[in-house]
Amino acid sequence: MSHEPRAGRLVAWGNALLAGATSPDEAVAAITGGDEPHRVVVDESVTGREWPGGSAREEGPMALSIALGRLRAAGVTGLMLALPSPGHPLGLTGPPEFNRRALEAGQAVLAVGGPAVGLVPEVTVHGPGAAGAEGAFAASGTAAVPAGPDRAVRVLWRLLPVRPGFPASVPSLREAQRRINGALHEATERLGALDVASVGGAAEAVAELRDAFRGVSGAPGYPPEAVRLLELSLRLEATAELALRVESAAVNAAEAAERERILLPLRSIAREGQVAAYNAPVEERARRG
Repeated sequence: MSHEPRAGRLVAWGNALLAGATSPDEAVAAITGGDEPHRVVVDESVTGREWPGGSAREEGPMALSIALGRLRAAGVTGLMLALPSPGHPLGLTGPPEFNRRALEAGQAVLAVGGPAVGLVPEVTVHGPGAAGAEGAFAASGTAAVPAGPDRAVRVLWRLLPVRPGFPASVPSLREAQRRINGALHEATERLGALDVASVGGAAEAVAELRDAFRGVSGAPGYPPEAVRLLELSLRLEATAELALRVESAAVNAAEAAERERILLPLRSIAREGQVAAYNAPVEERARRG
């Protein structure tokens, strides 16, 4: 199972494809993973100006490789990730309808340099435990629904209009790294007093997570510091999620509330790190002008 958000994989390998660093087949295979072939549908709200191949809506859902090719032909030079959560529209620029769909999915992709469009994944799971898997995906937002021997995952990317421009809420790569380092130092000290990972098997589960995110996003063209930040951010979010779920040694409501006050911001900072890491190539080009 991949622990990366599907929108993150689309951004990473889509950027590599747009830069000419990989082939369409390799990019699509990496984005799709164990899912069924991804499809893209152009929403009825998209105009001919936003999607030059205006007949796409009449064509119905298209293969991901075709959609990426059309985006490149339309002038798109990069893709950016959004990981919004309630009260934190991380990476979004609007309009309200796109933001609503992105918040519902917990993730989205914004095109850069061409028509003002974005993509939101709609995930459907078929097979044993399908309802629970979809519920977990919707609740976590960034987690990928796993495929399995008896479970099929279908992903439809809905292409919608967005407001042009860079989102103001996204930190730079260096800023995200500084924030994570500071948050980790503070959280470690405060959580130690609460024995968050000392019971309920949490310590063992956290140890397993240390190796779970190595080698993520092997898309060509990403700087090593972005890959390192991504691995750390994914691991940090998963650890925070785990600590929020397990029982701790906290024996009263005040300690439980304190744990939540520490972990929820830590999870948000981890998501900021993911967005900064995935968006690193686009940020670098913008910085160079």
